[in-house]
Parts: sequence; C-alpha cells; structure tokens
Amino acid sequence: MGHPKRLAILTGAGMSTESGVPDFRSQTGLWANHDPMQTATVEALEDQYDTFHSFYGNRLDRLKSIEPHSGHAIITEWQKQGIVSVIATQNVDRLHQASGSENVAELHGNLREFRCHDCREKAKQEDFIAKKRCDHCGGKLRPAIVLFGEQLPMEAWEYAARKIRESDVLLVVGTSLQVAPVNQLPELAAKERIYINEEVDTPISFTRTIQSKAGEGLRRLSKEWQI
Repeated sequence: MGHPKRLAILTGAGMSTESGVPDFRSQTGLWANHDPMQTATVEALEDQYDTFHSFYGNRLDRLKSIEPHSGHAIITEWQKQGIVSVIATQNVDRLHQASGSENVAELHGNLREFRCHDCREKAKQEDFIAKKRCDHCGGKLRPAIVLFGEQLPMEAWEYAARKIRESDVLLVVGTSLQVAPVNQLPELAAKERIYINEEVDTPISFTRTIQSKAGEGLRRLSKEWQI
C-alpha cells in the first residue's frame, strides 16, 4: 500500500497518555477529581485563582518527567519524509515538538508558555509558579492555553482547517471528538479519513478505523505505508 502524499494529522489526549499524561474524561482522567468549571475556565482564573493556580501548577510538575513515545517519533519521521502537510493537536504538552516535529498547529494553546491574563504580555514560567503579578499591568499570570469559554487561536485553526481540506488523507489519533469546535475538523476532509483510538464510538464517519493505542496504530500504518 502506498503512502499518502498530503497527510493531515489531528491528535488528542490519547496521543499523550502513552507518555504518562493523564487524559480528561476516563475514570482516572483529570476531570475525575476536578470539576473543569472550577479549574479550567476564565471565571476560575479570575475568581478562584488559588484553585486555578494549584491545578495548573500540578500539571506542570507532571510534565517534568514526560517524554515523547514511539508514536510521536513516527509522526516526526513522516514529516521529515515530506508527506505530512499539518500536525494539528488538542494537546498542550508540546510532546510533538519535543519529538522533533515542526509547525504544529496548537488548537488549545500550550502549557509551556505563559502570559498576563489582562494585557497578554508574555511572562516567565517561574513567575507564574511563584504567583507573581504581571510586570506591566499587575494582572494575573496564566498558561497560554485555551480555557473553557475562550476562542481557539484563529491562526492555528485556519491553518489546520485549510491543510485538512487540501489533504488526501486525514489521520485522527487519540481523540474522542467530543469537544467543539475541533470535532468539526474531520468533516472538512473530503477524501480518506483514518481513525486510531482505543474507543471507536464516534459520531464522525471514517473510511477506516483502527481500534488501538496511538503508538500501536501508528506503527501499523507506518509498516503498511513502508515509511
């Protein structure tokens, strides 16, 4: 079987769980012990900053020991081979970049950069951890992620959408496609759509479904495509 020439890739939490990053909605996921409306919203940041700060401080601590797995390496190699037109991700851990991938469309932002909530001036991680205020306006510092109720970064969204429309294959890995508006992206792919996930109950129609962990499914495709 020949490999695609314009492969668009969309990844979600299941791409990172093999590296030890917890997902959100499973019985052991982040939302099992935390109410997202109390920890991951603008209201939480503004009105319950101690709770907000503690939640994201703990997530940052977890990331210190997290490394990309073989599935990330496969995607990076495909990109080096020139067949990947876009890597779009819902994940905020930057494991794709840590594996060597470039030009990743971060649809939900990332946990490696920080800014002021009020004036949007860039900030340092150590200042966020220390609960310092913005040097410019005195506002609260936060990770550069998309909180519930916020708009997705338009540049990343438009780039991902355009590349998915242009692709000959869309590969969706490790996402339940429960979160809008990212769950609308697969509908933009007019040609072949492949889905890799441990749970394959999804409202989106796919040309092919591989029920497996991310790394296993990616290794299978890499062998089939001989790359």
